[in-house]
Amino acid sequence: MARKRKQNDPLATLLETAPKTKLVDLLVRVAGTRPDVRRECLDYLNRHTALSPSRKKQSEGEKLLALWDELTPDLDELDAYGGGDYDVDIHVSSLLQEIAQALSRKKTEAAYRQQLLNNVLPYIESGNAGLDDDLYDVAYAACYTDDDWRALAEAFETMGGDWKLDHARRIYRRLGNREKYLGLRQRKLATGTDYHDLADFHWKAGEKQKAMEIAEEGLLRGKGRMDELRQFVAKRLKSAGNRERYLALQFDQTIDHLTCDKYKAFRKLCTVAEWKRYEAKILAQLENAWDTEQLRIRMHRKEHEEAVAVLTRSRYPLYAWDSAYELQTARRLEGRYPEAILKYYLSGLGNLKTNAPRKEYARKAQVMKKVHHVLVDVLHDAPRWRDFAIKIKRDNIKRPAFQEEFAKAVPGWQALK
Repeated sequence: MARKRKQNDPLATLLETAPKTKLVDLLVRVAGTRPDVRRECLDYLNRHTALSPSRKKQSEGEKLLALWDELTPDLDELDAYGGGDYDVDIHVSSLLQEIAQALSRKKTEAAYRQQLLNNVLPYIESGNAGLDDDLYDVAYAACYTDDDWRALAEAFETMGGDWKLDHARRIYRRLGNREKYLGLRQRKLATGTDYHDLADFHWKAGEKQKAMEIAEEGLLRGKGRMDELRQFVAKRLKSAGNRERYLALQFDQTIDHLTCDKYKAFRKLCTVAEWKRYEAKILAQLENAWDTEQLRIRMHRKEHEEAVAVLTRSRYPLYAWDSAYELQTARRLEGRYPEAILKYYLSGLGNLKTNAPRKEYARKAQVMKKVHHVLVDVLHDAPRWRDFAIKIKRDNIKRPAFQEEFAKAVPGWQALK
């Protein structure tokens, strides 16, 4: 926001008496050593003077170069030391994003875009500043024509390295340069995503048999990131009416990082007879899933005993909101398995005989509130609660912060004696 000029400002009086040439000289000299001042001057003149279209474009280009000059010292430091302070990182990132957004409006002249590309490419090649996404965004936004894109791809190719070559390959594919794309693609065929990219290229080129051969090879040889490739093949198998192979691929997709959502989606795909064939196979893979997903699947299947076993083999989460799925499930299972859930809640109290920050006392107090609920409201065993709580209160009688936090959260805590 522009600052208002103070009334009777001596500087204003001096400026009003100075010749125009001297004022120009003053501003150029000040702006020449201060990129932020240069940018503010350009911005001000853009908004308050009538510029021809060519002058306006020139002004916008100069503004972007001033932005670059402004961020360069900090970017150099980030690049030299492999990152830096959070505030510096955020500042440089925001300026790079501002440049990329301005370029993306497609109004910057070629000479300025080329200069910005020349500026940004060494930092991309280094890859040491920790701002790769922002730097690539600037490089991509600076490309308006096929010639621009081709030059950028060639620059990435010259740099070498898997990540730069991936960018070059994607650009060549976008440009329709088959020879360049295939040459770079053949240099890296490792993951399912790699094979899917090549198969999809041939399919869209009308080479469907070649595409399927590559996809089938990828199913055998691909290591990781197989989702897109499996779905590519499954879609074609479904169209061809090969139901058995289609389901086999969907099964592989389901058990690869099995989740409840995947489980339900596969169940929906199957007929009753097909589900009978696959249900046991999926459950045999359940132990490989994350505990939360195992819990979700068991609850979805209404297998409450198995669900409580999954829940209680882990401790109560030390850092979780009550909205966390595990804690929601524990609440749902309190009535069916009160002793098991009580044990689960007690695991969240940890060692109650050691000093801790008030924040930790407050967390434990919320857990104790749940212990009180199970003992008093679910098991209807108030004496058991009283005996348990009185001992804890006495053991911590010399910890005022502990007592205050528990009094806030646990019903009847102050009355315990």
